[in-house]
Order: sequence, then C-alpha cells, then structure tokens
Amino acid sequence: MKTHTTCPYCGVGCGVVISQTPQGTFSVEGDPAHPANFGRLCVKGAALGETLGLEGRLLEPQINAQPVSWDDALDTAAQRLAAIIEEHGPGAVAFYASGQLLTEDYYAANKLMKGFIGSANIDTNSRLCMSSAVVGYKRAFGADVVPGNYEDIERSDMVVLVGSNAAWAHPVLYQRLVAAKAQRPGMKVVVIDPRATATCHIADLHLALKPGTDAALFNGLLNQLAACLPHDTFDGQQQALDAAKAWTLEESAAFCELNKEDVARFYDGFISADRAVTLYTMGINQSSSGSDKCNAIINVHLASGKYGREGCGPFSLTGQPNAMGGREVGGLANQLACHMGFTPEDITRLGRFWGSERIAQTPGLMAVELFDAIYRGEVKAVWIMGTNPAVSLPDSDRVREALRRCPLVIVSEISANSDTLEFAHIRFPAQAWGEKNGTVTNSERRISRQRAFMSAPGETRPDWWIIARLAQRLGYVQAFNWQHPSEVFREHARLSGFENEGERAFDISGLASLTREQWDALQPVQWPVTKNAPQGTARLLETGRGWHPSGRLKLIPVTVNLAQAQPDARYPLLLNTGRIRDQWHTMTRTGLVSRLMQHQSLPWVQIHPDDAAQLGVRDASLVRLSSAQGWALGYARITADQRPGDVFMPMHWNNHFASQGRVNALVASVVDPHSGQPESKQTAVRLQPLHARWRGALYSRSTLTLPASLMWWRQAAGLRLAAHTRDVTWLETLARQNHWQLQEARGETFIHLLAWQGAQLQLALYLSLYDTELDEPRIREGFTEPVSDPARRHQLLAGGGGQTPRGRTVCSCMGVSETAICEAITQGCDTPAALGKRLGCGTQCGSCVPELRGLIASSLAKTAN
Repeated sequence: MKTHTTCPYCGVGCGVVISQTPQGTFSVEGDPAHPANFGRLCVKGAALGETLGLEGRLLEPQINAQPVSWDDALDTAAQRLAAIIEEHGPGAVAFYASGQLLTEDYYAANKLMKGFIGSANIDTNSRLCMSSAVVGYKRAFGADVVPGNYEDIERSDMVVLVGSNAAWAHPVLYQRLVAAKAQRPGMKVVVIDPRATATCHIADLHLALKPGTDAALFNGLLNQLAACLPHDTFDGQQQALDAAKAWTLEESAAFCELNKEDVARFYDGFISADRAVTLYTMGINQSSSGSDKCNAIINVHLASGKYGREGCGPFSLTGQPNAMGGREVGGLANQLACHMGFTPEDITRLGRFWGSERIAQTPGLMAVELFDAIYRGEVKAVWIMGTNPAVSLPDSDRVREALRRCPLVIVSEISANSDTLEFAHIRFPAQAWGEKNGTVTNSERRISRQRAFMSAPGETRPDWWIIARLAQRLGYVQAFNWQHPSEVFREHARLSGFENEGERAFDISGLASLTREQWDALQPVQWPVTKNAPQGTARLLETGRGWHPSGRLKLIPVTVNLAQAQPDARYPLLLNTGRIRDQWHTMTRTGLVSRLMQHQSLPWVQIHPDDAAQLGVRDASLVRLSSAQGWALGYARITADQRPGDVFMPMHWNNHFASQGRVNALVASVVDPHSGQPESKQTAVRLQPLHARWRGALYSRSTLTLPASLMWWRQAAGLRLAAHTRDVTWLETLARQNHWQLQEARGETFIHLLAWQGAQLQLALYLSLYDTELDEPRIREGFTEPVSDPARRHQLLAGGGGQTPRGRTVCSCMGVSETAICEAITQGCDTPAALGKRLGCGTQCGSCVPELRGLIASSLAKTAN
C-alpha cells in the first residue's frame, strides 16, 4: 500500500510516496505526480524513512518531568493558564508556534488565543524567516501573496537569486532551475550573495556585494528603469523614484563594493530580458531593513512590467513546510485569521464568525519582543509548539534565561531532546510526520496533504487535538468541538470566504464543503480556490490590480540602511549565519540520521585566507567566535569563497550536539521595525584561535555526562573531543562506580582507554596531541557484539584495526566519500557525469554536484601546477 504525502522540511513542498515493506519498514520516494517536485527529492527527503524510529521521542505527557495522564496534564495546564489570566489578564499568556505545524493545528491555536483568550500574543518561528517578505508583499500589493509559481522559474529568461543558497536550502527547486537552464542555455542566472555558495555553480554572474547593501543595488536598477516608466502607473511612484534618484550605477556599484561593469551587466540584462524572476529568502529577510529590501526587489519588477505573467515576478522562498499556512490562518501576532487585520470591520467580522466577544483588539507581541516580555516578567505563561526557541532565537542565552524565569512553560514536542524542553513545566507529546494528518502550503501557494501512514506511538496526540481539549477545559466547548482535522480545515475554508467579495486575496472557500473522504483525497492545489476558480489559481496580478482599497499596486520609497551591527576594533568581523545541505533547523530530526551527519559533521566557521593569516588561524583548527551577546566554538574553514572581513557559521548545532555550538548565542536581538524579523545575517564578532592541545574521540554504549573541561561535538558514531589537558580522572571514577575493567595505552603524546564489562565494550576514549585517523566502523563493531579475543581488544585499543579511512562523505544519497571521488578524478573522471557513472554520486538529488565540480577543478589545478 502506498501513501501520498508531503515532505516536512523546506518550503518547496515536495510530494513523497511512502510504501510499507513486508518487514514493516517504510521506503520513501519522490512523488512523480506532485507538481512541486515531479519525483525529485533532496537527500533529507530521501532519508525520511530513517527518521521514523522512536529514539529520542517524547511519548507521554509530563508535569515537572514526571509522567502523568492526559487528563492530569490538560487539567493542570488549563487551571494554571486560567489562574494567570484571571490575575494578570489575557496579555500575560502567549503561544509560540511553528512552520512545522499543520494548517489545522495552526488554525486551532490562533483561534484559541485571538478569538477566546482575547490576546494576540501568538507568534511563530516564521517571524524569523518570512515576516519581512510578508510586509513587502502587503505594502506593494495590499495582500500577502506570492504572485507566481515554480513553472515561472523554469520559463524565465533571467533568474536572479538574492540572499539564497537554494542549492542547499531549497535543493529540489534549484535542480529544477538547473534542468531548465540545461534545456534553455540562453537563460541567464545571476546570484547576489556576499559568499560564493554552491548556488553560484550555475551562475552567469555572481555579485559578491558588501553584506547588507542589497537595497542600494536594486534602487540603482529602479533608477535605470525610471525613464521608461509611464507617469502615475503605480501609487507611490514618484516618491519611490525620488528615493532611488541618487543611486546612479556608479554610486550603487561603489556602495556595494562591486565592479561597475558587473553591475551594468546585471542592470542591462534585467532590463532587456522579456521575463525575469527574482528568488529571495533569508539573506534579504533577516535584516534590520529586510522589509525595505523586499520592496526594493518588488519595485523593479513592477517598474519593468515583469510581474503577473509567465516567467516573471518577485518570489520569496519560504524556509519551512508550512510557513505560508501559518500566515494564512493568522499565526503571526500582527494579523488576524485569513488575511484579516486589526481593523474594526475585521474584528467584528471575525467575532460574528467565531461567535466570540473576546476577539483580540490590537496586535500582540512578536517573537523577539515576546521573549523579552517573558524575561521581564510581563508574560507569565508561554505555550511553545513544535519549535526550539532556546536555540533558534537571537541572543539565545537571554531566551534561555527568560524561559528559566517564566512561571509556566508548556511545550508540545515530538523530541525528548529539545533544548527548550528542559525549561518546560508541562510537556505534551505531539505526533510527528507520518503520524499526523492535515494540510500544508508551500512557497507557490500550493496546498498539499500530509497524510498519516503510521500508528501514533505511546500517548502522542495531534496538536489540534491538544489545543482543542485544553480550550474546552477553559470553557470554550462548542467552539472547539472538532472530532477530525477535516472539520478544522472546513471551518478555516469557510472563514476565508466569509464576507469576502475579493477584498481579501486568501480565499479557499471552494474547499469549504469537502467531505471527509474528499479532504482525505485532496490533490495539490494553489489558492485562491473559489467558485470561480475551483481548480485553483496558478498566477496572480495578471490584471495589474491588487488588494489596496484603490485597487492599484504600489511602489515603496526605499531608504538604504546598512546593518545596525558594524565591525569595530573590539569586534572587527561580520558574522553571517545560515543552513547547510544535509541538516534541518536544530537537528532534532536530521541529527539522528547517520548519513546526514557525514557531509558536515562539525560546526565550522568559514573565513577568508587573508583574515586567517592575520589572526594566526590554520585550516580545520578550533576557533572561538565571540560577540557582545555570547560565544560559540567551531572549526575554521579557510576559503576564498568568503569575503575578507566576513565569517559564516551554520545555525543548526544545539546543546545536544555540541558543548558550545549555538551560533544564535552571538546574534543580537535587533529587528526590522516593520516586520519584527531579527537581523541574523550581520553580527559584529571577533575570532580567536583556541589552542586545545589534546583532541580525539569518545564512543560510548550510553549517554554520558562529561566534565566541563571537555569540549565535544556529536558525530554519527560518537563524540569529537578537544581539551586543554588529558585529565581522565572522570572516566576512571566512572569505571570504578560501574565496576568496569579499564584497558589502557599511554604515551607522552596520547592516551587510549577502553572500559569493559566482561566481554561487552562500554566506552572507548582516544586522545592525542595530533590528529589521528580512527577506524570508526571497526570501533562501532566493538559495541555490537562481545569481544573476548585479546588481539581484537588490542586492535580496538589501537584505534580500530587499521582500515584505510574513507574520508568525509560528499554524496550522502549514495554514500560516496571524498577519498573515492578524488581517486576517480585522478583516474580520468573529470566531469560530474563521469563520476556519477562510475560511483553513483550526483545521480540522485543532485545536491552534491556543485561540490563535485569544485573537487574536479581543485584536482585539475593541482595537476596543472
């Protein structure tokens, strides 16, 4: 039996087909009929079957970390929430939700908070990635709409990627672009990014601009377009052109620190192209002026007429599978449900529909200010659903202290190992992907079904059910009397069309009468879905009219502002943060999959060779990155792909995967004044080499509490270690306590220790003054079966057995190592296709192809020298 569902990772929204094997396991493949991916999957999607185990799952409700029944957990939560509301008012409670929730879950949470508790203090981690894009769309079009679709990207004459490493962050969509460019070589691709990323490998032009200067670049383009723009075509037109007037080509190039000829090439190409699409994401949005940068991009599309038709338009790529679904239901604190706002008309309309007199009257606290309010004691209860703010929010050490101070923290989670969970007084076990049932909306407004194909384990429940049952205990029985998620969806669809005669862009009233069976069978469809468009709507703005009261579209005057954080003598570098290819968010899911930990197994800090030389930093050496907020540890990666003066560090590592790898501990809680989105892309930092003399690895049968003197990073097989001394008294004490027999080998430059309980290996520690290659597969084998043979024990003590190390994995889909690839290159495989034919690398999701090209180029350069 096959189940057609949707991937739970990025906003591309790929269709997935699940098949159960006779052995009871599940195989995963891309859905060839789904219009988002047509069968393609990235390596994370292809590895979904490896995330379905129960390792690390939260499976029962808990109060103060002790298991309780659902009735006890819900009763306690409702009583404590009600008491806080009674004493301090509805503004003293808050919800913090997630783009990982299904639309039905999101709708229930928003309805409870804004409709019945009576506060708008519900926000979401989508605030961290998409809220600036929302502001940009609403200011320009009068509604939060992505006007185009994925086919427009394939049919464009020029695709511009701004602040987007789509090759890693949206790999399936990137592969669609790669295929389109191969079929139509005349298509031009421009990448605008301070870093040279994997996305640049198909670029005809890479503009490595100064961080934060994107608005100046697009203002310059608008200025170039001004002469051809008829008078009074758009509202705000003259003000926007006046704001751009000073940005000549020369001024824009100089301000962005770009070659004038390259900027002219970009401007001329955009203007002359009949069709152009601009893809933008976190590099634009995560800025203290992100909303203005979004409007600077939208301005040039409106001014050039490149919108509302095939192959054209500004296109924000969402980061999460249901960030757009959250926006649809009003999951952000500054909006009401179904694209309604806090106008008297919308407030009363929503009150009539929900039958409530307690509708929130004003916007609530957005994510960063919400946790500041918790820190100050103004918000006394927070319910966190499906997200990990103790890792993902800026200034995360302060966020952790806020949660520590909060009188009531409720967390709905699937993972028992979330950093946020340690602060929870009440824990609700939620259902995971494969167990829950509902809908999600991807970046192109396409609603797809996530279908359950597994039985729910333990006491887990769907989020909408948890919210509804708690709402009923608060006294709102009839309003939350749903028995199935299809009922929640139908209510949401009815609301979208309620008293909506086209004034609101979001309208799926055409789906409001679906039966449960029809909802179960719902095929992917793009909203609006109405009686006039029952099959959905592929493209918006085709008539040139939007949703402002005037019906006209609007140009927004953009004043160029740099990041608030600027380097100085104390913090001379500028830190950029972002995603890597094989990991997702804070790794609570992907970090458990061995092959997804192979490509980038350590948090690294990318630094330019000139900066590394000045600071005395060697490649692969341990470094400490510090800011005014906090610090983190990583391993240096010296590369000319990074601009001088800038560094980059991934955002995924948390306290369960590294002793100090949380990059958001460094990021200041500076936000865009319009969107509330944090400036996660620019933080002033200093970088210092950390001379930990001892390094090595630790493998253990069980989870250990390590001494603070050890720095560690969790990898697929064990822990990577660094230390200033080789003190192992903690291990010797542990061995005595557990009656383990120690086997050891010591020298001036190394110490190896094995702990045995009879023939069972319990722990293996290897420390050395030098980097040594260990035979990890053989070491892992030592934990899977009894070892009595003295020779085998000595092999393990020496480091495994002496097999040739296979090196870092480059192709996670096929498990192909860098060592094997380099060897094949020296034997004549000098193209990605040749490598794919021999080794299989690059033949599945294609995400590793840019890296294959890099290895080929590096090898050929060495041969030439």
